[in-house]
Amino acid sequence: MTVTHGSWEPTPAARWEDAFLSGNGHHGTLAFGDPDDDRVIVTHHTLVRPNGAEHARPPELAAELPALQDRLLAGDLTAAESFTDHRPLQWVQPFHPAFQIRLRRSAPATPAEPPHYRRGVDFTTGETTATCGDWTSKVFVSRADDVIVQHITAPDLDISLDHRLPGAPPGLAVGHGEALTPGGALLSLRVRYPDSDRAYTGVTLVAVTGGSVSLTLPGVRITGAASVLLLTRVRRHTGDLDVTAEQRGLAALPDSYEDLLDRHLALHRTAYERVSLDLRADPDERALPGSELLRRPRSTALLERLFAAGRYHLLSSSGLNPPRLTGLWTGDWDTAWSGAFTNDANLNLQTSSAAAAALPEVTDALASLIHRQLDDWRENARAVFGARGVVAPAHTDGESGLAYHFEREYPLHLWTAGADWLLKPLVDHDETRGVHDPRTTAALAEVARFYESFLTRQDEDGTLVIVPSYSPENRPANASWGALDAAMDLSAARHALLTAADRHPAEAARWRALADRLPPHRVNADGALAEWARPGLEDTYDHRHLSHLYGVWPLDEITPYDTPELAAAAHRALALRGAENDSAHGHLHHALIAARLRDGRHVAHALDQVLDGDFFHASLMSAHYPHRDVYNADAAHTLPAVLIEALVHSTPDRLVLFPARPAALPAGELRGLRTRFGAVLDLSWGPGGATAVLRPTRSHRIDVRTSAGDAQPLDLIAGEEHVLTPGTW
Repeated sequence: MTVTHGSWEPTPAARWEDAFLSGNGHHGTLAFGDPDDDRVIVTHHTLVRPNGAEHARPPELAAELPALQDRLLAGDLTAAESFTDHRPLQWVQPFHPAFQIRLRRSAPATPAEPPHYRRGVDFTTGETTATCGDWTSKVFVSRADDVIVQHITAPDLDISLDHRLPGAPPGLAVGHGEALTPGGALLSLRVRYPDSDRAYTGVTLVAVTGGSVSLTLPGVRITGAASVLLLTRVRRHTGDLDVTAEQRGLAALPDSYEDLLDRHLALHRTAYERVSLDLRADPDERALPGSELLRRPRSTALLERLFAAGRYHLLSSSGLNPPRLTGLWTGDWDTAWSGAFTNDANLNLQTSSAAAAALPEVTDALASLIHRQLDDWRENARAVFGARGVVAPAHTDGESGLAYHFEREYPLHLWTAGADWLLKPLVDHDETRGVHDPRTTAALAEVARFYESFLTRQDEDGTLVIVPSYSPENRPANASWGALDAAMDLSAARHALLTAADRHPAEAARWRALADRLPPHRVNADGALAEWARPGLEDTYDHRHLSHLYGVWPLDEITPYDTPELAAAAHRALALRGAENDSAHGHLHHALIAARLRDGRHVAHALDQVLDGDFFHASLMSAHYPHRDVYNADAAHTLPAVLIEALVHSTPDRLVLFPARPAALPAGELRGLRTRFGAVLDLSWGPGGATAVLRPTRSHRIDVRTSAGDAQPLDLIAGEEHVLTPGTW
């Protein structure tokens, strides 16, 4: 491991937020690495606590929709406040940790000189390690075998599974199981939620080399061992789990740490090493511990490591699901905002690098979540809007895709843009491959059919009106939250209809005609792209969300090349937008949009806000607010996308080189990038110029543009490498 592709610390983690992370998109671990009380917190994407939301349904409001539309069109700008069934806010089921594996050892005699301690994480392997004298602890979560693997060298250990983590609710029914086996022991921990038939069970198979094993209840004692191997899985279930069957599954795995690691590396290392970023950082700074590097916010070594860590954590948290607000990790049962998938901004920001940064595993995880929930999306469209097709919820716990999380100030059940917003990364992924996923194609048709059913109101001139319309999570300065013609809704409807038309020739003419009847974006009196295209609705600028600039990022509806006047208005809107509560996702959303608008200074400023704001823990996982307040993956997972977008942007027909490179990145190399026109790109730059190497997988003509806006056509031939130097673009 080079330090760029990992991180390390000279002391054990004192807080769970600083614990190094591993995961395979199903199971996750947070490793503390304390030689005398080693702890590994275990998480799993399925672990959400029943809170009543498992029975929640979307509001049955379709019969009231025509009356609401009449009132809004007549100028009653508070009408949508009564478009509800008046239930209190129901949060989705909260994500929570499973338990911690605790390994205590008898304190050795104090040596004359304390042994050297070091803990680290290797992004290339997914291993977290800790060493102190002759004690070592290594942990990884296998992508090949879906198991947590831990290897310890310590002769005397007490091992137990401990559910007692911060915020654990009262009333949990907890049962421990311990049994000796021919090779060691089997530990189990069953936790049943209060007043529920739902539970989860953790099972750990302990394999001991040398020494002896005895029961200590709860747990086991290892004496005189050369090494210990632990294999752990978690299952969420109803009723009782067959622990014996779980034991057989674990016992069937290889009994060697190295063999298990080799099987895992074939998947993990292959994915991680597809893309790399080298900013020619100072080797001495590259060697620093992460916590020390974070104190040097202008260090290119810090950006290198955060880029690498962001891709590592994004990959590690994606499998069964894409990342939650906390990725795949938490050490506390009281997760902020339920640790949910927050669809109206955060989920797309976190997964924004997946296509370009060559992580189809992330896109596949997002697709898995979407396609499991399409039946619920259909129910949302029917119940709220009386419409065919699909409407996505703004929040989900991973189990239900029903829209039930809303209240007066956040009428999230009015948000109709969500399906297109969530499907956009899947469309990008298809473009990089040059193949249409039939599931994405079918889902796009359902979004188009929703708009056919929903878009029934029009002005006197035949222009359609999107009513009601909602811009997450903002409101006009002179109206209530539910309004008309939000810019995001316009962009989503237009994009969904046109994208579906491209994939469904039989219905294309009808859907394109519907898209043509949507109103254009409006430029307000400040010269800014208005958040609501409806005349008379005034903008509210100080807000963390930038939903109205959906047409700039991630869409290509508004660009400096094709729609320069609208791009200038979007740039003005970005300049006027405040930071509101300094959330990390707000700053990096600013940066992504600024990169598309060729504003390198704005990109640099947004990055500086995050790097100067103490948003990162020693684990290199991030926080939602400055000063490491509220554990949250937004900054960690989104930062790689910001750096990529500042250096390269691609569409199916265009390559833009250095659209918004910050001045603080004078030299570097970005390798393995995937473009949406089907080529792998290596890009290098420095004081002497720049070189781009394209390896296309399909033949295609594209336009190549530089930061100055100059354009030249380029014919790519599948299988033939093409080298671009300053004289060739």
